[in-house]
Amino acid sequence: MATLEIRDLHVSVGDGEETKEILRGVDLTVKAGETHAIMGPNGSGKSTLAYAIAGHPKYTITSGSVTLDGEDVLEMSVDERARAGLFLAMQYPVEVPGVSVSNFLRSAVTAVRGEAPKLREFSKEMKAAMDALSIDPAFAQRSLNEGFSGGEKKRHEILQLEMLKPKIAVLDETDSGLDVDALKVVSEGVNRFSGAGDTGVLLITHYTRILRYVKPDFVHVFAGGRVVAQGGPELAEELENEGYEKYVKAGV
Repeated sequence: MATLEIRDLHVSVGDGEETKEILRGVDLTVKAGETHAIMGPNGSGKSTLAYAIAGHPKYTITSGSVTLDGEDVLEMSVDERARAGLFLAMQYPVEVPGVSVSNFLRSAVTAVRGEAPKLREFSKEMKAAMDALSIDPAFAQRSLNEGFSGGEKKRHEILQLEMLKPKIAVLDETDSGLDVDALKVVSEGVNRFSGAGDTGVLLITHYTRILRYVKPDFVHVFAGGRVVAQGGPELAEELENEGYEKYVKAGV
């Protein structure tokens, strides 16, 4: 059973006198079959956690550990982390002109699976995943994220999720910029992924609206670079009604 374990994680950004500690001792365990929601105000460290797990060079791990099924994630390169079963859906996906969605996905699937899928099988698999996300077939020939609307970018992130089938998916504000219809489609994609029971989801969000469609097993409140409260879905409802103020004070 896939397990992501984060222990006493400290992360900084910047160099020399400009160094700033963002994460100040994060402990978190995500197991297959579980959906965890991380909520908190801007600047609390939520996205820093996502990018640190993925291996973004901007973020420096100063202490602590991250393991996936007992393997040291922090010793892996970015591509090794992906092959090991980690996936990051970014809040702001990068545009890659000249690289089609289809070619990108086939290259990514080849890298993760270790061999190139047969073209006919890949095309059939991609079409089924696109149909499930209400994505126009012509989308496959467009340049990656170039000129995409916010909703198209987020649907494409979930399309990657469905094609790559990672062990643990980290979704960084996947609900950002989505209208109600797109939010429902994206949420259904996340639920299909997590519903298999052999994968785990770490969902980062400011708001509870996506949690009306993606039901978390656990909710963690981030403030001041660490987890200051934990609970079940009822904690999200409390945050919706009362805000983060008391938790921000706890994180200082």
